[in-house]
Amino acid sequence: MIELKTLSQIASMRKAGQIVAETLALMREMVHPGVTTEELDRVAEDYIRKQGAVPAFKGYNGFPATLCTSVNEQVVHGLPGLRKLESGDIISIDCGAVIDGYFGDAAVTLPVGDIAPEVKQLLQVTEESLHQGITQAVRGHRLYDISYAVQSYVERYGFSVVRDYVGHGIGKAMHEEPQIPNFGKPDRGPRLDVGMVLAIEPMVNKGTFEVRTLNDHWTVVTKDGQASAHFEHTVAITANGPEILTRC
Repeated sequence: MIELKTLSQIASMRKAGQIVAETLALMREMVHPGVTTEELDRVAEDYIRKQGAVPAFKGYNGFPATLCTSVNEQVVHGLPGLRKLESGDIISIDCGAVIDGYFGDAAVTLPVGDIAPEVKQLLQVTEESLHQGITQAVRGHRLYDISYAVQSYVERYGFSVVRDYVGHGIGKAMHEEPQIPNFGKPDRGPRLDVGMVLAIEPMVNKGTFEVRTLNDHWTVVTKDGQASAHFEHTVAITANGPEILTRC
């Protein structure tokens, strides 16, 4: 069942979303050649806790860290560690926070130094596909209108959307109904209504959409080893249209 949030609940989620947005803004400042993913994770956790919130991912289904840090061909759920970022890398940073019992969730993919033009385009297209999806998050539309907007935009540029992982509803739990694929035909799925809060998150690969999970049982990578990008916002459907709760 899809839970509709009240204005008061959305206000709490806005608070969580802003902490996530501020954390990701801090990560933008920190990402440069030579920094380790573990350093990013440590700073993110410290910031979230100083705001009176709790990292949403740490301990979730046994996940050991505050951030998912996925580099280059890593799609999602990358584990922070001693890896130093190098110029030419890209890194997806997925972050969540909980405050007053409500969750916020967002992700960005950032360049490290100078990156190849085709990888830069991958980041631009993925981020824009997220915003294409968000424009469809309005009362009266159907869920797969979001999915179709993402897929059709991505495929226009010759990239592919990941099928195995999807967006989701969010609220008092990290993952709520509905699931939000980044592919599908329009005018299908549940009718969207005021009070729905959705974590919309295109995961886009330079090559094949196929992925696999590494032996650490967390890190998901592209099957062909080509780059992947990931952008995400928590979005509330309001009477005045979509509101991005994780906008910095």
